[in-house]
Amino acid sequence: MEPDPLNTDKHPLPDPATIIASGAGDRPLGLQEEWALIRYVGAPIGEVIHLRGEQLQIGRSSDNDISLPEPEVSRRHALITLTPEPDGSLSVAIEDQNSTNGTYVNGKKVRASRGQVPLRHGDVVRVGGHAFKLKRLDEMERHYHQVVLAQTTVDALTGVSNRATVLGYLEKHFELAKRYKRPLTIVLGDLDHFKEVNDTFGHATGDLVLQRFGAILAGRLRGSDQAGRIGGEEFLLVLPETQSHEGLSVAEDLRRAFHAEAMEAPDGRAFRVSCSLGVVQIQDNDGTGGALLARADVALYRAKGQGRNRVEYDAHP
Repeated sequence: MEPDPLNTDKHPLPDPATIIASGAGDRPLGLQEEWALIRYVGAPIGEVIHLRGEQLQIGRSSDNDISLPEPEVSRRHALITLTPEPDGSLSVAIEDQNSTNGTYVNGKKVRASRGQVPLRHGDVVRVGGHAFKLKRLDEMERHYHQVVLAQTTVDALTGVSNRATVLGYLEKHFELAKRYKRPLTIVLGDLDHFKEVNDTFGHATGDLVLQRFGAILAGRLRGSDQAGRIGGEEFLLVLPETQSHEGLSVAEDLRRAFHAEAMEAPDGRAFRVSCSLGVVQIQDNDGTGGALLARADVALYRAKGQGRNRVEYDAHP
Protein backbone atom coordinates (compact mmCIF):
# COMPACT_ATOMS: atom_id res chain seq x y z
CA MET A 1 0.00 0.00 0.00
CA GLU A 2 1.36 3.39 -0.98
CA PRO A 3 2.07 5.89 1.82
CA ASP A 4 -0.39 8.75 2.16
CA PRO A 5 1.71 11.78 3.12
CA LEU A 6 -0.11 15.05 3.62
CA ASN A 7 -3.65 14.00 2.79
CA THR A 8 -5.15 17.48 2.66
CA ASP A 9 -8.71 16.19 2.46
CA LYS A 10 -8.35 14.97 6.04
CA HIS A 11 -5.92 17.63 7.27
CA PRO A 12 -6.25 20.96 5.44
CA LEU A 13 -3.12 23.06 5.74
CA PRO A 14 -3.42 26.61 7.03
CA ASP A 15 -1.43 29.40 5.39
CA PRO A 16 1.77 30.11 7.35
CA ALA A 17 3.59 33.39 7.34
CA THR A 18 5.54 33.38 4.11
CA ILE A 19 8.92 34.35 2.77
CA ILE A 20 10.07 34.66 -0.81
CA ALA A 21 12.76 32.71 -2.63
CA SER A 22 14.30 33.81 -5.91
CA GLY A 23 11.88 33.10 -8.73
CA ALA A 24 12.46 29.79 -10.47
CA GLY A 25 12.75 29.92 -14.23
CA ASP A 26 13.25 32.94 -16.44
CA ARG A 27 10.14 35.12 -16.60
CA PRO A 28 6.37 35.12 -16.08
CA LEU A 29 4.42 33.83 -19.06
CA GLY A 30 1.25 35.77 -18.22
CA LEU A 31 0.97 39.39 -17.18
CA GLN A 32 -2.12 39.07 -14.96
CA GLU A 33 -1.49 35.71 -13.31
CA GLU A 34 1.33 34.30 -11.24
CA TRP A 35 1.66 30.88 -9.64
CA ALA A 36 3.86 29.97 -6.69
CA LEU A 37 4.73 27.02 -4.48
CA ILE A 38 4.62 27.75 -0.74
CA ARG A 39 6.71 25.42 1.42
CA TYR A 40 4.64 23.80 4.19
CA VAL A 41 6.99 21.01 5.20
CA GLY A 42 10.76 21.39 5.13
CA ALA A 43 12.97 24.38 5.76
CA PRO A 44 12.50 27.25 5.52
CA ILE A 45 8.81 26.78 6.22
CA GLY A 46 6.65 29.40 4.54
CA GLU A 47 9.10 29.97 1.68
CA VAL A 48 7.47 31.18 -1.53
CA ILE A 49 8.94 29.96 -4.83
CA HIS A 50 7.53 31.80 -7.82
CA LEU A 51 6.92 29.65 -10.90
CA ARG A 52 8.33 31.42 -13.95
CA GLY A 53 9.12 30.08 -17.37
CA GLU A 54 7.53 27.32 -19.41
CA GLN A 55 9.10 24.37 -17.56
CA LEU A 56 10.70 24.07 -14.15
CA GLN A 57 12.86 21.14 -13.16
CA ILE A 58 12.78 19.92 -9.55
CA GLY A 59 15.62 17.78 -8.24
CA ARG A 60 18.60 17.30 -5.98
CA SER A 61 21.39 18.73 -8.14
CA SER A 62 22.18 22.44 -8.04
CA ASP A 63 21.41 23.03 -11.74
CA ASN A 64 17.67 22.39 -11.26
CA ASP A 65 15.28 25.34 -11.33
CA ILE A 66 14.05 24.26 -7.89
CA SER A 67 16.98 22.62 -6.13
CA LEU A 68 16.26 20.43 -3.08
CA PRO A 69 19.71 19.09 -2.14
CA GLU A 70 18.68 16.12 -0.03
CA PRO A 71 19.21 12.36 -0.54
CA GLU A 72 15.46 11.64 -0.57
CA VAL A 73 15.15 13.75 -3.71
CA SER A 74 16.32 12.31 -7.04
CA ARG A 75 18.78 14.22 -9.18
CA ARG A 76 15.96 14.83 -11.70
CA HIS A 77 12.82 14.28 -9.66
CA ALA A 78 9.84 16.05 -11.23
CA LEU A 79 8.96 18.57 -13.93
CA ILE A 80 6.41 21.39 -13.65
CA THR A 81 4.95 22.77 -16.88
CA LEU A 82 3.08 26.07 -17.28
CA THR A 83 0.95 26.37 -20.42
CA PRO A 84 -0.80 29.55 -21.66
CA GLU A 85 -4.53 29.09 -22.26
CA PRO A 86 -6.66 30.94 -24.89
CA ASP A 87 -8.25 33.10 -22.19
CA GLY A 88 -4.84 34.37 -21.06
CA SER A 89 -4.62 32.22 -17.94
CA LEU A 90 -2.00 29.60 -17.19
CA SER A 91 -2.53 25.90 -16.59
CA VAL A 92 -0.05 24.09 -14.35
CA ALA A 93 0.90 20.40 -14.51
CA ILE A 94 3.47 18.16 -12.87
CA GLU A 95 5.21 15.03 -14.14
CA ASP A 96 7.27 12.54 -12.15
CA GLN A 97 10.57 11.67 -13.83
CA ASN A 98 10.96 8.11 -12.55
CA SER A 99 12.11 9.39 -9.17
CA THR A 100 13.24 6.90 -6.54
CA ASN A 101 10.89 8.02 -3.77
CA GLY A 102 8.01 9.33 -5.84
CA THR A 103 6.13 12.58 -6.32
CA TYR A 104 2.83 13.07 -4.47
CA VAL A 105 -0.12 15.38 -5.10
CA ASN A 106 -2.61 15.67 -2.24
CA GLY A 107 -1.24 12.45 -0.76
CA LYS A 108 -1.54 10.39 -3.95
CA LYS A 109 1.48 9.13 -5.83
CA VAL A 110 1.99 10.50 -9.33
CA ARG A 111 2.93 7.67 -11.69
CA ALA A 112 5.66 8.50 -14.18
CA SER A 113 3.72 6.53 -16.78
CA ARG A 114 0.81 8.98 -16.53
CA GLY A 115 2.83 11.85 -17.92
CA GLN A 116 1.61 15.32 -16.97
CA VAL A 117 -0.89 15.55 -14.11
CA PRO A 118 -2.92 18.80 -13.92
CA LEU A 119 -2.56 20.88 -10.77
CA ARG A 120 -5.11 23.24 -9.24
CA HIS A 121 -4.95 26.15 -6.85
CA GLY A 122 -4.54 24.73 -3.34
CA ASP A 123 -3.01 21.38 -4.34
CA VAL A 124 -0.20 20.10 -2.11
CA VAL A 125 2.87 18.68 -3.85
CA ARG A 126 5.33 16.54 -1.94
CA VAL A 127 8.88 15.83 -3.15
CA GLY A 128 11.10 13.93 -0.72
CA GLY A 129 10.88 15.58 2.68
CA HIS A 130 9.40 18.79 1.26
CA ALA A 131 5.75 19.69 0.76
CA PHE A 132 4.49 22.72 -1.15
CA LYS A 133 1.05 24.23 -1.60
CA LEU A 134 0.31 25.60 -5.08
CA LYS A 135 -1.21 29.07 -5.02
CA ARG A 136 -2.33 31.60 -7.59
CA LEU A 137 -1.00 34.95 -6.37
CA ASP A 138 -2.74 38.27 -6.83
CA GLU A 139 -1.13 41.67 -6.34
CA MET A 140 -2.14 41.90 -2.67
CA GLU A 141 -0.59 38.52 -1.84
CA ARG A 142 2.60 39.37 -3.72
CA HIS A 143 2.95 42.59 -1.72
CA TYR A 144 2.28 40.74 1.53
CA HIS A 145 4.99 38.19 0.81
CA GLN A 146 7.50 40.93 0.01
CA VAL A 147 6.81 42.73 3.28
CA VAL A 148 7.07 39.56 5.35
CA LEU A 149 10.29 38.59 3.61
CA ALA A 150 11.94 41.88 4.45
CA GLN A 151 10.92 41.54 8.09
CA THR A 152 11.84 37.92 8.73
CA THR A 153 14.69 36.56 6.65
CA VAL A 154 16.66 39.24 4.82
CA ASP A 155 19.37 41.57 6.07
CA ALA A 156 17.84 44.94 5.23
CA LEU A 157 21.13 46.61 4.30
CA THR A 158 22.81 44.01 2.08
CA GLY A 159 19.87 42.05 0.66
CA VAL A 160 21.32 38.65 1.58
CA SER A 161 19.91 36.45 4.35
CA ASN A 162 20.09 37.61 7.93
CA ARG A 163 22.09 35.88 10.65
CA ALA A 164 19.30 33.65 11.95
CA THR A 165 18.32 32.46 8.48
CA VAL A 166 21.79 31.54 7.23
CA LEU A 167 22.83 29.89 10.52
CA GLY A 168 19.62 27.87 10.49
CA TYR A 169 20.40 26.80 6.94
CA LEU A 170 23.89 25.74 8.06
CA GLU A 171 22.53 23.61 10.90
CA LYS A 172 19.97 21.94 8.66
CA HIS A 173 22.44 21.01 5.95
CA PHE A 174 25.13 20.04 8.44
CA GLU A 175 22.77 17.42 9.88
CA LEU A 176 21.82 16.18 6.40
CA ALA A 177 25.45 15.97 5.32
CA LYS A 178 26.44 14.04 8.45
CA ARG A 179 23.48 11.67 8.26
CA TYR A 180 23.84 10.80 4.59
CA LYS A 181 27.61 11.34 4.27
CA ARG A 182 27.24 14.07 1.67
CA PRO A 183 29.72 16.88 0.95
CA LEU A 184 29.15 20.32 2.46
CA THR A 185 31.46 23.30 2.21
CA ILE A 186 31.14 26.71 3.85
CA VAL A 187 32.92 29.98 3.20
CA LEU A 188 33.38 32.62 5.89
CA GLY A 189 34.28 36.07 4.57
CA ASP A 190 35.24 39.38 6.13
CA LEU A 191 35.85 42.79 4.51
CA ASP A 192 39.43 43.96 5.03
CA HIS A 193 40.13 47.19 6.95
CA PHE A 194 36.42 48.01 6.99
CA LYS A 195 36.76 50.25 10.06
CA GLU A 196 39.16 52.42 8.08
CA VAL A 197 36.53 52.81 5.36
CA ASN A 198 34.03 54.08 7.93
CA ASP A 199 36.58 56.33 9.61
CA THR A 200 37.84 57.79 6.33
CA PHE A 201 34.69 58.13 4.26
CA GLY A 202 31.86 57.89 6.80
CA HIS A 203 29.35 55.23 7.73
CA ALA A 204 27.05 56.00 4.81
CA THR A 205 29.87 55.06 2.42
CA GLY A 206 30.58 51.99 4.52
CA ASP A 207 26.97 50.95 4.10
CA LEU A 208 27.30 51.32 0.33
CA VAL A 209 30.36 49.05 0.41
CA LEU A 210 28.39 46.41 2.32
CA GLN A 211 25.53 46.69 -0.17
CA ARG A 212 27.93 46.24 -3.07
CA PHE A 213 29.46 43.16 -1.50
CA GLY A 214 26.00 41.71 -0.84
CA ALA A 215 25.01 42.23 -4.48
CA ILE A 216 28.20 40.61 -5.80
CA LEU A 217 27.75 37.71 -3.39
CA ALA A 218 24.10 37.14 -4.28
CA GLY A 219 24.91 37.14 -7.98
CA ARG A 220 27.20 34.14 -7.57
CA LEU A 221 24.85 31.77 -5.75
CA ARG A 222 23.38 28.58 -7.16
CA GLY A 223 19.82 27.61 -6.36
CA SER A 224 20.84 25.40 -3.42
CA ASP A 225 23.33 27.86 -1.89
CA GLN A 226 22.61 30.25 0.95
CA ALA A 227 24.52 33.41 1.89
CA GLY A 228 23.96 35.69 4.85
CA ARG A 229 25.41 38.50 6.89
CA ILE A 230 26.32 37.21 10.35
CA GLY A 231 28.12 40.26 11.73
CA GLY A 232 29.02 43.84 10.88
CA GLU A 233 31.20 43.06 7.88
CA GLU A 234 31.23 39.27 8.15
CA PHE A 235 29.37 36.98 5.75
CA LEU A 236 28.73 33.23 5.55
CA LEU A 237 28.14 31.08 2.46
CA VAL A 238 26.66 27.60 2.87
CA LEU A 239 27.28 25.36 -0.15
CA PRO A 240 25.46 21.98 0.01
CA GLU A 241 26.63 19.10 -2.20
CA THR A 242 29.91 20.96 -2.72
CA GLN A 243 33.48 19.66 -2.45
CA SER A 244 36.26 21.81 -1.02
CA HIS A 245 37.89 22.54 -4.40
CA GLU A 246 34.56 23.86 -5.67
CA GLY A 247 34.17 26.03 -2.59
CA LEU A 248 37.67 27.39 -3.05
CA SER A 249 36.79 28.33 -6.62
CA VAL A 250 33.63 30.13 -5.45
CA ALA A 251 35.59 32.01 -2.78
CA GLU A 252 38.38 33.02 -5.15
CA ASP A 253 35.91 34.25 -7.75
CA LEU A 254 34.15 36.32 -5.08
CA ARG A 255 37.45 37.77 -3.82
CA ARG A 256 38.56 38.84 -7.29
CA ALA A 257 35.19 40.31 -8.27
CA PHE A 258 34.89 42.38 -5.10
CA HIS A 259 38.44 43.74 -5.22
CA ALA A 260 37.94 44.72 -8.87
CA GLU A 261 34.88 46.79 -7.96
CA ALA A 262 35.59 50.53 -8.09
CA MET A 263 34.09 52.41 -5.13
CA GLU A 264 33.51 56.15 -4.90
CA ALA A 265 33.13 58.31 -1.80
CA PRO A 266 30.63 61.21 -1.70
CA ASP A 267 33.49 63.67 -2.27
CA GLY A 268 34.49 61.86 -5.45
CA ARG A 269 37.50 60.01 -4.07
CA ALA A 270 37.89 56.56 -5.62
CA PHE A 271 38.92 53.55 -3.57
CA ARG A 272 38.77 49.76 -3.51
CA VAL A 273 38.07 47.30 -0.72
CA SER A 274 39.30 43.71 -0.48
CA CYS A 275 38.01 40.72 1.45
CA SER A 276 39.53 37.68 3.12
CA LEU A 277 37.83 34.29 3.09
CA GLY A 278 38.17 30.99 4.92
CA VAL A 279 36.92 27.75 3.34
CA VAL A 280 36.22 24.40 5.02
CA GLN A 281 34.55 21.13 4.06
CA ILE A 282 32.71 18.97 6.56
CA GLN A 283 34.81 16.20 8.14
CA ASP A 284 33.92 13.17 10.26
CA ASN A 285 35.25 14.86 13.40
CA ASP A 286 32.99 17.89 13.06
CA GLY A 287 30.34 17.43 15.73
CA THR A 288 28.14 20.45 15.04
CA GLY A 289 27.57 23.19 12.53
CA GLY A 290 29.21 25.50 15.05
CA ALA A 291 32.36 23.38 14.98
CA LEU A 292 32.46 23.67 11.19
CA LEU A 293 32.01 27.44 11.48
CA ALA A 294 34.85 27.62 14.01
CA ARG A 295 37.16 25.87 11.54
CA ALA A 296 36.18 28.37 8.87
CA ASP A 297 37.03 31.15 11.31
CA VAL A 298 40.50 29.63 11.77
CA ALA A 299 41.03 29.67 8.01
CA LEU A 300 39.75 33.25 7.81
CA TYR A 301 42.11 34.32 10.60
CA ARG A 302 44.97 32.73 8.68
CA ALA A 303 44.01 34.66 5.54
CA LYS A 304 44.02 37.89 7.56
CA GLY A 305 47.37 37.05 9.12
CA GLN A 306 49.00 36.33 5.76
CA GLY A 307 48.30 39.74 4.29
CA ARG A 308 44.53 39.82 3.67
CA ASN A 309 42.82 39.82 0.25
CA ARG A 310 43.25 36.07 0.02
CA VAL A 311 41.50 32.71 0.43
CA GLU A 312 42.65 30.07 2.90
CA TYR A 313 41.48 26.49 3.38
CA ASP A 314 41.39 24.59 6.66
CA ALA A 315 41.68 20.87 5.93
CA HIS A 316 41.74 19.47 9.45
CA PRO A 317 39.10 19.60 12.20
